[in-house]
Amino acid sequence: MSDIRNKIDAFVKLGDFLNQFIEIDPVKKENLEHNDLFFDGFKHQLKLAKENNSWFTRENLSFALSQWSEALTNENLSQWLSNYVIENVTPKKVAIVMAGNIPLVGFHDFLSVLLSGHSVIAKLSSNDKHLLPFLAKYLEYVNPEFKGKIIFTEEKLEGFDAVIATGSDNTARYFDYYFKSKPNIIRKNRNSVAVLTGNETEEQLEALGEDIFRYYGLGCRNVSKIFVPKGYNFDSFFKAIYSYRNMIDYQKYANNYDYNKAVYLMSLFNILENGFLMLKEDESYASPIATLFYEEYKSLDSIREKLLQDSDKIQCIVGSGILENEVDFGKTQKPQLHDYADGVDTMDFLLRI
Repeated sequence: MSDIRNKIDAFVKLGDFLNQFIEIDPVKKENLEHNDLFFDGFKHQLKLAKENNSWFTRENLSFALSQWSEALTNENLSQWLSNYVIENVTPKKVAIVMAGNIPLVGFHDFLSVLLSGHSVIAKLSSNDKHLLPFLAKYLEYVNPEFKGKIIFTEEKLEGFDAVIATGSDNTARYFDYYFKSKPNIIRKNRNSVAVLTGNETEEQLEALGEDIFRYYGLGCRNVSKIFVPKGYNFDSFFKAIYSYRNMIDYQKYANNYDYNKAVYLMSLFNILENGFLMLKEDESYASPIATLFYEEYKSLDSIREKLLQDSDKIQCIVGSGILENEVDFGKTQKPQLHDYADGVDTMDFLLRI
C-alpha cells in the first residue's frame, strides 16, 4: 500500500501545483515542491498551448486546470481508489491515444494507468501536445518511481499490452481493426443532451448555458441538443443564457456562427437565434459550433425510451427528476473521478488486463 500511497501523494502535489494557474495571471506560491524549477516553465507551456490551438483560450485553460486541481486531493483520490483492490498488479504497458478537443482531455486515462500500477505510452493529439508532457516531468520529480513509466511518442505505437483510444466514429473503426488483438477501450463520438420540461428556474437555464458554451461546445460532455415538450416557448431559455453573449466576441466562434447561419438560411431551414446562438430543430445529436439542436417530445416516458435506445450516442443527460443517471444543470464539465467516459470503468479494465 505504501507504493500506491506515494503515487497518490505525487498527484496531490501536482494538484497543488496546478492550483497556482487557475487565475488568468498566476501567482507563484511558496513552499511548493520543485516550484522554482517548474512554475515559469508551465506558464510558458500555457502560452504555447494557446498559440498552438486558438480554441484553448486562457479562460478555458484556467477552467480545465481548476477542475483538475479540485479533483487531485488526497480525499478525492483515496475515496475513488477505495472501490478497487490495487495490489499484486503485474505491470503492463498501456497505450493511450488521446483526443485534443479540450485541454488535458486525456488526463483521466493517464492518471488511471499510473495509479493502477502500469506504464503509459501516450500518443498526444497535435491540438493538445504541450501541457501533459510538462506535468508528467513534474510528477517524475516529486516521485522518481514514475521515471521510465511515462513515454510520449509521435511514432507508430508498438510494444504495448493494452490500449485506450479516443477518436471519431471514423477513427474508431480503424482503432477496432488495429487494436483488435489487445485488451482495449475504444471510444467513439458522443454528445450530451438536456431534457427540459418547461418548469426549469431561470437559475437552472442559466447554468445550462455553462453546459452549452464551456470550451465553445467542443467537448463530448457539452450539451449539443435539448429535448423540449411540444409547443415549448424558448423566450425563458434565451433570456437566461443572455449572460453568455460575449461568446460572439471571440473571432473563431463568430466565424462559425456566421458561416452556419448562412448555410441554414440558404437551405431555407427554420432557425431561432439571438445573435450568438442558433437553435435548429434536428434529430441528430452532434450540432455545429454556435448551434444547438432541439427536438420536441410528447411525453416524458417517450423521451426516456428514446434516450435509452440512443444511449451509445450520449455522454451526459442534463435534467431534473427525469432519469436516475442525470447530471445537474451546469455540472457537465465538472465530472468526478468516478465519472468514466462512455460509462466504461477504466480502472476496473486496467486492473483486469
